Amino acid sequence: MTVHTTACPRNCYSTCAMRVTVEQGRVTAIDPHEGNLATAEGPCLKGLSYLERQASPERILHPMKRTATGAFERVGWDEALDLITRHLETARRAHGPQSVFYYAASGTKGLLNSCGPAFWRQFGGCTTTYGDLCWPAGLEATRLTFGDNRQSAPWDIAHSRLIVMWGKNASETNLHQMRFVHQALERGARLVVIDPRRTPTADRAHLLLQPRPGTDGALALGLAHLLIEDGQVDLGFIREHVLGYEAFAAQVKAWTPIRTAQVCGLPEAQLLELADLMGQVAPMSICAGFGMQRYTNGGQTMRAIQALLPLTGNLGKPGAGWVYANLATQIFGHLKDPLDFYPPEQPDGVVRVSVSTARLGTDMLAQQDPPLKVGWVERGNPAAQNPETPAVLAALRALDFLVVVDERLTDTAREAHLVLPSKSLFEQTDVIGAYWHAYLQLRQKVVEPPGEVRPETEIYRALGQRLGLGPEELAFLPEPDDAGVEAWLEARLAPHGLSLGQLREGPVLAPGAEEVAFADLHFTTPSGKVELLSEEAVARWGVAALPDFTPPVESQAAGGGRHPLQLLTPNTKNSIHSQFLPLQVIRQLMPGPSLEMGPEDAHLRGLKEGERVRVFNDRGNLELPLRISFGMRPGTVAAFNGFGAEDGGSVNLLSLGRETDLGFGAGFHDNLVEVERA
Repeated sequence: MTVHTTACPRNCYSTCAMRVTVEQGRVTAIDPHEGNLATAEGPCLKGLSYLERQASPERILHPMKRTATGAFERVGWDEALDLITRHLETARRAHGPQSVFYYAASGTKGLLNSCGPAFWRQFGGCTTTYGDLCWPAGLEATRLTFGDNRQSAPWDIAHSRLIVMWGKNASETNLHQMRFVHQALERGARLVVIDPRRTPTADRAHLLLQPRPGTDGALALGLAHLLIEDGQVDLGFIREHVLGYEAFAAQVKAWTPIRTAQVCGLPEAQLLELADLMGQVAPMSICAGFGMQRYTNGGQTMRAIQALLPLTGNLGKPGAGWVYANLATQIFGHLKDPLDFYPPEQPDGVVRVSVSTARLGTDMLAQQDPPLKVGWVERGNPAAQNPETPAVLAALRALDFLVVVDERLTDTAREAHLVLPSKSLFEQTDVIGAYWHAYLQLRQKVVEPPGEVRPETEIYRALGQRLGLGPEELAFLPEPDDAGVEAWLEARLAPHGLSLGQLREGPVLAPGAEEVAFADLHFTTPSGKVELLSEEAVARWGVAALPDFTPPVESQAAGGGRHPLQLLTPNTKNSIHSQFLPLQVIRQLMPGPSLEMGPEDAHLRGLKEGERVRVFNDRGNLELPLRISFGMRPGTVAAFNGFGAEDGGSVNLLSLGRETDLGFGAGFHDNLVEVERA
């Protein structure tokens, strides 16, 4: 029996440190690792479910080729690689390398992920995506306002006297954060939760606001109006550290309590109470979730919320600040900021960056000169997770040849001509960062891959050799043995004064990690101040220089029409999008998808708990069992994202591919539906 230090690499706030026990070549136990102070309590159910996932009978252990009947048959690696090589060479010869489409998402983190893009450059180029499904509107808003995506250490929130969970269900999606929230509450702090759906996070809240979805920006502007009108702003901080205050103050005069309450669908008394808390209780932290920046107005919404912190002087001190994203561990790439990418109008030549992640299907189909002929998908499941599923499926099916690399047959893998088995987190060493805390961690290889599973780096090496790439051209890849992988990682750690030896002992804080963000009150904006007024926002994105409110393109505020219900598609605590839902341990707690609806909306439609309902709009429909929830705001329904074709279809059958106003994000939540008995 051996015990190893490792970490969970999923797209999750926590990125938990773990101790993994191995007996006779099998992972037999997963336990906490106290070296990561942010996750010392240990992994959640998803992390513990790796015991099942690692040995799942659903796991792909060999290359699989789709036959003419649509079924998959096992093939050898030589046949699989020869087939890929033939299709790649044919496409490159007839249409050029940009006829090959490369798609990678955030299914697993790690430095070795950089080998994928590097391979396609060596191939001669490809077409790929820009933007992101997750959080870019909020990232870009933060960069425009503060200059950097930084936040204080996770445990600093225990020093807050007022915690505002704005659009964030931390109890289920960032559960380790709640330990520090509870510490603050035990010291007398107040918790405010803002969410159209009452979640377990609100159970200990002093105040719960349930605004109309997509109106969070209006709420923030209305709160700013009250703070300024009532003289509850920190004028000393504003004079020294804020650009654009006078113009912003003039703009928010229009956001009276009456107007704000009408737009947001809230009682005026709640606005007044929250404004008084923000003006009188300090230090204040605002913890913002991802959902509210997944509207077409998401970037400006985030800028409006951020403005409340400098207005009240809640920056650069313990227990105060903006809690959204911490990019302290992103020290290895040449692109420090993930938004420092080529926008679509500026392709870099070799790689054509011309497909919006938000509009994946329609943009793929629109590519000409050359059109897309071959596709490669890794670390993602776009057939279930990207907006506008019918368009995504049409685009995937239009390819002459599609390769998917995955651990199981996802919705996307079922569309592939060839599926290659990918390694698990336990089968290749890598170094991973995080986006809530600042720990760098070693994801150690602890067992050998089963069957014929190969790490992606080995797949790329074998494919490159077949394509005629020599040793120098493949030097970006680690050597295929364990020592080669470790040498590759050591070379990337060394410039930062780090080593694998350190990381084997446990998590290590990234160089430059901060206990308190912006403690020096230096902001890397063009002015060196917090920018309420941003000329870059105008020049780069074509939005107003000041935070403003425009209703989401498709929303109740913009007019509901035939489809009056706003559909929310949040994450479930039991999965990360589509990654864990097939596991039996998860299905015992969550057998399948459902639709949450409030009792008023159910009564209006004559619907009852448990019966099957049809959720529909002009784009598609789903049949789901109904759950009546007293926590749902009237006019709002919710269905967890992540379920796919085997459960009746993805929620993205109902969504439309739209970009957010900032950051090339996806406006999933601009989504109106109606519900009737099935």
